Amino acid sequence: ERRERKRKLSKEMAEKATRELEKMQLQEKAEVKYKEWLKKKRAEETEKKKKEKEKEKEREAELQEKRIRSERIFKEWLQNARNKPQPALSHYGFPHGKSTGLYFLYT
Repeated sequence: ERRERKRKLSKEMAEKATRELEKMQLQEKAEVKYKEWLKKKRAEETEKKKKEKEKEKEREAELQEKRIRSERIFKEWLQNARNKPQPALSHYGFPHGKSTGLYFLYT
């Protein structure tokens, strides 16, 4: 009986040790997987930020280009407006562009 009890006890201890070992191995695997996942996630975040910065730079470049083009078009319009002859004012009741009173009321 004593031998049998010792054998059972040693068998239980061996099983317990095996379970503990398996548990530790499983935990180590989980840690490794978590570290890999975290590394991948950080790499994705870095890539995402990089793409956002590139898009922002492109947007800024487009805005700058648009601003430059608008300024150029405005300057051209300003030059053309200076060179354009002023329209002649009609003298029918509007001397110097202002209403003279009665004539204006009847037209």
